[in-house]
Amino acid sequence: MSRHVAIVTDSTAYLPPPAMERHGITAVPLTVVLGDQALEEGTEISARALAQALQKRRSVTTSRPSPELFAETYRKVAESGATGIVSLHLSAEFSGTYDAAVLAARQAPVPVRVVDTGMVAMALGFCALAAAESAEAGGTVDEAVTAAEKRAAGTSAYFYVDTLEYLRRGGRIGAAQALFGSALAVKPLLQLDGGRIEMLEKVRTASRAIARLEEIVAERAGSAPVDIAVHHLAAPERASALAERLRDRVPGLADLYVSEVGAVLGAHTGPGLLAAVVSPR
Repeated sequence: MSRHVAIVTDSTAYLPPPAMERHGITAVPLTVVLGDQALEEGTEISARALAQALQKRRSVTTSRPSPELFAETYRKVAESGATGIVSLHLSAEFSGTYDAAVLAARQAPVPVRVVDTGMVAMALGFCALAAAESAEAGGTVDEAVTAAEKRAAGTSAYFYVDTLEYLRRGGRIGAAQALFGSALAVKPLLQLDGGRIEMLEKVRTASRAIARLEEIVAERAGSAPVDIAVHHLAAPERASALAERLRDRVPGLADLYVSEVGAVLGAHTGPGLLAAVVSPR
């Protein structure tokens, strides 16, 4: 079904396919380079295959979508009947995806607003959902952008990783990189801050770190209506257990999503990742 304002995001939003279909959201895939193979996230490489490659210490890198791929996406969306597009993407601190979208937007057949949300995973996904809901209610491009930016401003994302090694390799831990050496003996808790991944706390054991992650999320959620997403990489039991505990602890919980991250985020966090996104409505 065509709409006046269409929503485009990228594959790192990790939106559940039913939600994307229900809201007509289009995701442009990033690429994972495994050895000499370039594979599209979400269709050509699974999180499980990525985790196995990392465990075998195979060379894994990631790359942005090309401007040409964005241009093709915008053209198809316009042909479906959209008269404006809101294109929402992961933090420009992590990837050149935003820049590629900006280049493509200049040649698009309809107006395109490209937004660096400063987010990733369902922190980005919740922004896309907010924009889509605004568009479905008849909102303009500007109103959909405002809805997404408001959602981003209130959203928090926290990460537990077994090791900082994968983030260190990719140069994506910001100021936390300076703490890498001392953090080897502890289990780090990280957060999204200003579009970057920064150190939040250092905890002595994995069990204590996960318990602390739960406490932080419950405190951040409070009692107001809130959506939560729990992500993992090769740690489904951890994710399910955390989600169930949060279901009991968060009185204002609206939607709760539990999913494995895709290969792009997984390449930079490594197996054992446990993440939680808190997004007030």
